[in-house]
Amino acid sequence: MTSTTLNPNSFPVPLKQDATIIGLVGLAHASSHFGHLLLPPLFPVFMTEFGLSYSQLGLLMSVFFVVSGIGQASAGFVVDKFGARPMLFAALGLFVLASGLASVVTGYAGLLVVAALAGLANATFHPVDFTILNQRVSAPRLGYAFSAHGLTGNLGWATAPVFFASITSLSGWRTAYLGAAGLFVVVLVLLWLNRDQLSTRAVVHHADTPAEHSMAFMKLPVVWWCFAFFLLSTMTLAVIQSFSVSILKAMHGISFESATFTVTAYMLCGALGMFVGGFVAATSRHSDRVVALSMAAAAVLLALCGAGIFGPTLTMVVLAATGFAVGIGGPSRDMMIKKATPKGATGRVYGLVYSGLDTGFAISPLVFGVFMDRGWYSATLLGAALVLLLSVVAALGVGRRTVARA
Repeated sequence: MTSTTLNPNSFPVPLKQDATIIGLVGLAHASSHFGHLLLPPLFPVFMTEFGLSYSQLGLLMSVFFVVSGIGQASAGFVVDKFGARPMLFAALGLFVLASGLASVVTGYAGLLVVAALAGLANATFHPVDFTILNQRVSAPRLGYAFSAHGLTGNLGWATAPVFFASITSLSGWRTAYLGAAGLFVVVLVLLWLNRDQLSTRAVVHHADTPAEHSMAFMKLPVVWWCFAFFLLSTMTLAVIQSFSVSILKAMHGISFESATFTVTAYMLCGALGMFVGGFVAATSRHSDRVVALSMAAAAVLLALCGAGIFGPTLTMVVLAATGFAVGIGGPSRDMMIKKATPKGATGRVYGLVYSGLDTGFAISPLVFGVFMDRGWYSATLLGAALVLLLSVVAALGVGRRTVARA
């Protein structure tokens, strides 16, 4: 490994080299997003099998994301100190363990343990992924790298509902979890065989560096505005993932299969949006404005779904289109965070900022789970749209403070 390999400003770098690294990181990211949905696609099954309420199901996701959020904020420091690759392999191993345990659970307590294990596995992926991309991919291709990263994440989300629904209908939900464990093993083996492409250098602190230097980034207001953006925008996504199937069934009498397909369509539209957004991110100087416009458009579409003015088919189409609007802003969002990140603090900043994602995922099911238990299905979607609109304010706040700091 040469210094050129790890220098993102070295150019030209062979396209094949960048593409290989982007592809491997994308595969890891897809697996982590698949792991996000280790439990939600089977919520209806758990309600029947174990007699659970929406609030109890929401708590499962809160446990997942509380563990992930705390772990993610801490993982950034570990990644900066020891490199990204060891943390990546450990995380995939934990997903294998969580999936295997899910196949043998006999009640709610077991599901809580699965949620905690999967949350711990998820904790390292964003600081790991962005450390590898920022160190190993040439700077002119970073916008496309972030686009591919987000796109593969959405594909992971889109795959999970279909994977679990299909295998459950054929062989039962326990077999589906054994299949998930096997899938994570395959990903782990592929990344291990290509481990040389995933190495990163640790951040070196000199002896005369003040002890508080590693925490200095936490004093920057822009970092906390980034955190707020992720928290707010993710609360909306959590509603789509956890409750949209039940909302579509309750409001419009849509079948479980069609409602599940709508969630998959949302994720696929999000992936298409990320592909388009990659070109936008690579050419736009105003990442914050792109993000704000995308989230505002998505909030309007989601509010229209919540208002109940459409019939079943058009509601499903508009909900899927919401994913496209959110997806366009995805790569620009990651560029926005990169511009706000101090040099040498990539793992720590991305760890802290993306723990806002976990915090949003943890809070949202608790809040909106109460709405769902009371039958406030329309209010759940309208509330999610309002929260997404607040994320527009946070994105513009990031942009203003990034310019001021520069």
